[in-house]
Amino acid sequence: MSIRSDFPYETVHEDVRIPLPDSTRLYARVWRPVTDEPVPALLEYLPYRLTDWTAPRDAQRHPWYAGHGYASVRVDLRGHGNSEGLPGDAHDATELADAVAVVEWLSAQPWCSGRVGMFGSSWGGLAALRVAALAPEPLRAVVAVCATDDRYEDDVHYKGGSVLAVDMHAWAATMLAFVCRPPDPRYAGEEWRAMWLSRLEAVRPLVHTWLAHQTRDDYWRGTASQESLYEGLSGAQAAVLAVGGWQDPYRNAVLRLVERLPQDRVRGIIGPWAHQYPDRGLPPGPSIGFLQETLRWWDRHLKNDTAFGAGDVMAEPLLRSWITASHPPATVYEELPGHWATDPSWPSPYVTPVRYALGGEPVLVRSPQHTGLDAGRFLPLGHDADLPPDQRDEDAHSACFDFPVPAEAEPLEILGRPRATLTLRCDAPTGQVVARLCDVAPDGASTLVTRGVLNLSARYGTDRAVEAQVGETEDVLIDLDAAGHAFAPGHRVRLAVSSAYWPWIWPQPDAAGFTLFPVGSGLTLPIRSHTGDAVEFERPEHAEPLEVVIPATLEEPRPERLVVRDVAKGEWRLEVDPGPGGTRVHPDGLEVTEEALETYTIAEDDPLSARTRSDWSIRLHRPEDAWDVHVTTRSELTCDADAFTASDEVICTEGAEVVFHHTWEQRIPRTAG
Repeated sequence: MSIRSDFPYETVHEDVRIPLPDSTRLYARVWRPVTDEPVPALLEYLPYRLTDWTAPRDAQRHPWYAGHGYASVRVDLRGHGNSEGLPGDAHDATELADAVAVVEWLSAQPWCSGRVGMFGSSWGGLAALRVAALAPEPLRAVVAVCATDDRYEDDVHYKGGSVLAVDMHAWAATMLAFVCRPPDPRYAGEEWRAMWLSRLEAVRPLVHTWLAHQTRDDYWRGTASQESLYEGLSGAQAAVLAVGGWQDPYRNAVLRLVERLPQDRVRGIIGPWAHQYPDRGLPPGPSIGFLQETLRWWDRHLKNDTAFGAGDVMAEPLLRSWITASHPPATVYEELPGHWATDPSWPSPYVTPVRYALGGEPVLVRSPQHTGLDAGRFLPLGHDADLPPDQRDEDAHSACFDFPVPAEAEPLEILGRPRATLTLRCDAPTGQVVARLCDVAPDGASTLVTRGVLNLSARYGTDRAVEAQVGETEDVLIDLDAAGHAFAPGHRVRLAVSSAYWPWIWPQPDAAGFTLFPVGSGLTLPIRSHTGDAVEFERPEHAEPLEVVIPATLEEPRPERLVVRDVAKGEWRLEVDPGPGGTRVHPDGLEVTEEALETYTIAEDDPLSARTRSDWSIRLHRPEDAWDVHVTTRSELTCDADAFTASDEVICTEGAEVVFHHTWEQRIPRTAG
């Protein structure tokens, strides 16, 4: 990682309030180059509190862009951070309309050339895509990192029609803890308390909404639907650079974007990365000079300039992908082995689907309910316990089918989405099928490559719920998430099929499993022919970091992921520390202390015993101003055969005074999940 302090332009920054049409003002921080010439503006639009939570990351990214001749702007959403207004549902129409108004406001500023780009990771990347689909005239380019194009299937909500227990509830709980934090009086002024109290009265747990829509219904098919996104993007003028990582659950979107958008306005990059910007130096690497690469994108589409770097960025291949080589299983890697590959179009002329027939006698698949504890983190962030460990325990609870790679052959390289076609006989009207693709070494070590899930009620489509016909034999299709991987000679390609995957997937009421008939079943792999690919990226480079101090502590850190087994009860509990915990002292004097714990509990023989809990404690403290605020939240989710029960509690204090205390409990019918 290189830290840069010398740029083509000197820079200045200021905090401003951007007025919206309804007179609500959004809080923004603007970094600009010192120049008399108007310059393009770049927008990052998030709910994550620019004056504290994202400030360290922002300080290394936005000043860098400003130093290269752009006005780089970070804006907090309505009802978040120091912005006015009330919070709403994630990615709702108000949020998008506000973003369009911000784009138009930026383009009208005297220091702006009238052209705007938009970028972000995760929430910010999705916001960039959604706003681009609305086609505001000033918006000419976006960079979307780890961003989904399908909020139902490829976000934190559902997978193959199944409820994502591990992240739907945990992320809803995280956002509840986020939105309940107060504006900072240092920036919001004397109105901070009134803003906070009105915001708290408007808060509703997001899980209530998300769980109320268990199929791809009108909620998911509305203005933020996948089809409306592509319809808008295809007719818009904004060029899209889509970036993902093989460890990120949103990676499928990169392949869909490069396939469905006009080739003169899209490029894709998929690296080995987690759910992070690919230049932060967080594992797994190798990292790339992402700021330099995106500068080429902005120069081409916002300045019509092809002089930077290696020339016109649109001369690059449509898709640049990292093909990971075989490697031992581990929960963290500083760097993954492999090589870059390029494809001129998608689907690629270099990729051929090859079907491998399963073999053997029929097998009953009835996995214990704790199968899946070694799945790893749903949204890996570069922590030590994020990635899946050795899969041998999971494989032991699954039906496994192996396909050897001959020792004398070339590596077997795949790029794209594998598909499992399985012939099943269901022994209950509800259930799910989980398919994992593993790379098995000669010593038996099993490394997870990718996986897919199907709620059997969604076998005809996720827009409906159709119970399985007990005793009937039927073929089902499971599309696994995209992968770029090379299986080494002498290794085995393994398809592992289970009927449970806790806590990623909330179990169906029945634990009967299914009978799998190998005859007629198969695994289709997207085999890529090896070509001589030359891909070069510069080394990562950032602006100077923000001087955030982390006070020393004598406390032992909590394990990131801890599995506890009660042998007598047959109960398993996974404890997850989502991080970052502890205290951080910002240069402006703000002390932020966060502690969080997620727990996922299940009995190995009872799917109705599944329960999740998320606890957050946040303290915001300014000792010199005698400002001391605490936010404590508790969120739980349980079920019976007919419904989920979600319960949440929020307690907010200022000093010793409780200013807000509210509990919610809602019973939500199990219509498909």
